[in-house]
Amino acid sequence: MNKYSALSKNELQSEIEKLEKRYNGYKEQKLKLDMTRGKPCSQQLDMSTEMLEIPAKELRKAADGTDTFNYGVLDGLPEAKALFAEMLEVDKSEIIIGGNSSLNLMYDAVGRAMSLGILGGTPWSKLDKVRFLCPSPGYDRHFAICELFGIEMVIVDMKPDGPDMDTVEKLVSEDDSIKGIWCVPKYSNPDGITYSDQVVDRMAALKPKAKDFRIFWDNAYCVHHLSDKPDSLKNILAACKSAGNENMVYMFSSTSKISFPGAGISMMAASAENLNSIRKSMTIQTIGHDKINQLRHVKYFKDIDGISAHMKKHADILKPKFDLVLEILETELGGKDIASWNKPNGGYFVSLNTLDNCAKEVEKLSLDAGVVLTKAGATYPYGKDPRDRNIRIAPTMPPAEELKKAIEILCISVQLVSAKKMLAAM
Repeated sequence: MNKYSALSKNELQSEIEKLEKRYNGYKEQKLKLDMTRGKPCSQQLDMSTEMLEIPAKELRKAADGTDTFNYGVLDGLPEAKALFAEMLEVDKSEIIIGGNSSLNLMYDAVGRAMSLGILGGTPWSKLDKVRFLCPSPGYDRHFAICELFGIEMVIVDMKPDGPDMDTVEKLVSEDDSIKGIWCVPKYSNPDGITYSDQVVDRMAALKPKAKDFRIFWDNAYCVHHLSDKPDSLKNILAACKSAGNENMVYMFSSTSKISFPGAGISMMAASAENLNSIRKSMTIQTIGHDKINQLRHVKYFKDIDGISAHMKKHADILKPKFDLVLEILETELGGKDIASWNKPNGGYFVSLNTLDNCAKEVEKLSLDAGVVLTKAGATYPYGKDPRDRNIRIAPTMPPAEELKKAIEILCISVQLVSAKKMLAAM
């Protein structure tokens, strides 16, 4: 079909009538389709159930003789550190193992900085202003942490190879109230962008005015590939070391979308000086995380090859869903010049951009037809998309039949809102 902008008034009106007929047909079905969060589907969750069948006697003793049923081991079993250090491409001395949630580790890192400061620095809570750079569209839960602690968020635009580094470099070098930046560097949430080597090198070479500035490197999707030719991400900790900034980065990841979202393993990697400081407060915070679960994961996956083989099974389930979404987007919206979308090589989302000032109305129209989407604006700080155009699509959880209906309704809504907007402007 021609671009909507090339249609006459009568042609637009005719198109709206056709779309409304299709839309009402779906609305009459009284559907209830949930596309709000990037959750694994039940088929993915079932893949790891054999882990729960490992006999208790095999989980009692760690390799060094530690009794996993008892207290102790503050920062993770040695074999758990070795396995997940390999996944994050760091040394096992540079990693600590947490509970089931990397978000919890990120929250703790911010909370620790607020109350105790970083490496002897002033606690952030005692400063007049604390600001974080937020590459956007981005992860709403990162933004929620900042909002809870009263940290002012500054939007940084995302480019095809990562954050706008000209902006990042300028801001951090001039403003000592900027204490951090949120990054999802591989298959980013929601754009699916993997940071280029140049972006990683420029990030590692930053010269922040704030001595306690930290890069919060949330590598949530480091092994979550959708193809046999996955994206490659340069190691940020190694790059920071090379640039003389080894203390500047905190790396995070987890097995939440590898094994069990509610019962996985989280991890944090950083320099020795950073980790030693963090361990001091951890001795007050906890006696240690779930060692039984750590050993269970190690015995099940064994090594990085075991994790990779497991992730290929995830990809076999997810790739057809992503392909379905992209096919419908192209069929419904392609060539009409009313929307654009990414084609991710991994991760959990497809990012759709409508015309400016249309996303909220598209979300509402979809909801009225029974499709619950991530709230328009959620991918920006304070829930406010400056251009009101980004919609995060989460294809992973719904069955294919439901997913097909949901994306078709979304596309019809995009077309209706766009056509009516253009007609009104004539």
